[in-house]
Amino acid sequence: MYAVIESCGKQYKVTKGDVVFFEKLKEEEGKKVNFDKVVLLSDEGKIEVGTPYVKGIKVEGKVIAHGKGRKIVVFKYKAKKNYKRKQGHRQPYTKVEITAIKLPTAKTENVEEEKVAEASAKATTTKKTTTKKTAETKTEKVEA
Repeated sequence: MYAVIESCGKQYKVTKGDVVFFEKLKEEEGKKVNFDKVVLLSDEGKIEVGTPYVKGIKVEGKVIAHGKGRKIVVFKYKAKKNYKRKQGHRQPYTKVEITAIKLPTAKTENVEEEKVAEASAKATTTKKTTTKKTAETKTEKVEA
């Protein structure tokens, strides 16, 4: 089983037990991290793609360490103008171990489906009553 999650403006393919380097996260070392933005889930050959995210799926991880990446040298210059600037950069990161990919239970799916059905039923009844009211007000205006 694997999932594609979105975090820090990037997408990562993760499985249980993976160690992933994310952009700097606020959580402290040893704390748990939850990723709710799951873009894709593959479970036993069944692929579920979200629009934009898959509902009910959570990926849990544990922060192992914070650190900085290797140094990148940025060098700017303009030819024949005696202009040179040298600058270094080290990108901060957070090292996270993926501990679990949690799937929703069947009970929560049924409850969500029932809520959606009730909401759609209420929406259709409110639409019918509003059309009757507008028809009544139009007949009243014609009679007056």
